Amino acid sequence: MIENKNKRLMVRSVCLFLCMVLALSVFFAVYVGASTKVSSKYEGLTLIPGGQAFGVKFNMAGIVVVGFCDVDTKNGKICPASSAGLREGDIITAVDGQTPGDTNGLIAIIDQSKGKSVNITLIRAGQEKNFKISPQYSVSENKYKAGICVRDSGAGIGTVTYIYPETYSFAGLGHGICNADSGKLVQMTRGYITDVTVSGVKRGVCGVPGEIKGVFGTQKTGTLVGNTDCGVYGMFSNCPECVSGAIPICLRSQVRSGKAYIMCTLDDDGIQKYDIEISDIKHDEKGSKCFTVTVKDQRLIDKTGGIVQGMSGSPIIQNGRLVGAVTHVMINNPTVGYGIFVENMLDNMPEVLR
Repeated sequence: MIENKNKRLMVRSVCLFLCMVLALSVFFAVYVGASTKVSSKYEGLTLIPGGQAFGVKFNMAGIVVVGFCDVDTKNGKICPASSAGLREGDIITAVDGQTPGDTNGLIAIIDQSKGKSVNITLIRAGQEKNFKISPQYSVSENKYKAGICVRDSGAGIGTVTYIYPETYSFAGLGHGICNADSGKLVQMTRGYITDVTVSGVKRGVCGVPGEIKGVFGTQKTGTLVGNTDCGVYGMFSNCPECVSGAIPICLRSQVRSGKAYIMCTLDDDGIQKYDIEISDIKHDEKGSKCFTVTVKDQRLIDKTGGIVQGMSGSPIIQNGRLVGAVTHVMINNPTVGYGIFVENMLDNMPEVLR
């Protein structure tokens, strides 16, 4: 009798203990779940995915040094600019206190010096510096030269990532426009965007990236406002034709490895969807290489070889949400590249466009 009673007490104790463990487990799970939930200021935001090819034309903030060349003088070849200490990426803002305005203006001022030393004012790594250069007379060109290669404007083709439905503000590329010679982010003063008619695609192969070829439209379709490491930004005059309405964005915490698709324009058929796979996700990454993108759609591989230049900015959609954009291609394997979180692009968007 006592033995049975003790057994019943033991069973009740075990049951009570298990109930307590279960309750604590549920509490712990709820508590931890609540504490690890990632919130975002962009939660609930909806944007129109792009996929349109667009052209950008811009003026640089100053005259950028992109290289050097020798001047063929009667005493041999000399490079005055390099000898004076100028470097690629320097931004020339004045010569002897005069603002050149553009590359032609700089060439004229150098020639008018007639060989006298000129003071070059430039910006390097955010700091103003001054250098003395003594232009040399070129016997082959019959003019005074500094032996400097410069650029004051640029143009390129990219893909629109998203558009704000209310304002037509947009973001594209997913990375910045950089100087092709120095690799540094281009500082712009003003720029505009145009339509692009895609005329063909150069296929990408191992070791040589492909590219979208296109013809710029004659009319401005909007303004270019910002150029950052996470994309270019501007505003359309009118909303371009899209294949989708606004959809929710996918927060970085919601991005998952697996199937997705991109949207881009490669020919007269307009915006098309192509299957990809997302992997190697770095949820804390703040730059433009947040995860790996692998092309799985044979149609795209047959047409382009994979990811090509000009596809940067192609929106990535997963489970009906805008994840971000394609940004880079692996040189040794054009079917593989990188993508950026849409949150990173939004974080870098100029305040005036929000």
